[in-house]
Amino acid sequence: MAAMIVLSEQLNHLEAALQITDVQLAQVVGTDPRTVQRWRANETFPQCESRRQLDALANLVQRLSESFKTPEGIILWLNSETGYFGGLRPADALLCGRIDAVDAALEALDSGVFV
Repeated sequence: MAAMIVLSEQLNHLEAALQITDVQLAQVVGTDPRTVQRWRANETFPQCESRRQLDALANLVQRLSESFKTPEGIILWLNSETGYFGGLRPADALLCGRIDAVDAALEALDSGVFV
């Protein structure tokens, strides 16, 4: 039972930190919005790839909070066009499930590479 509560809290934390909805979270992790709703209702639990994507997203949110001083800074960066993505926003890459690409862009930014 405690693991299910933790999952619901994790989903809330991810959505709040990234200012996304259940539908957008489903896009990011590559699942159906109804699946996210079932996770919240403790009807099912993330499996294999969804679990890996949620873990990667949680790691990204942690890195974002270390790289930016405020939640507003995180949201500003996620929603700003960048050359790293050819003029697209990191948020656009996230919505395509490219957590790895956003993590790489953040790594480049943290390394002092202008992106």
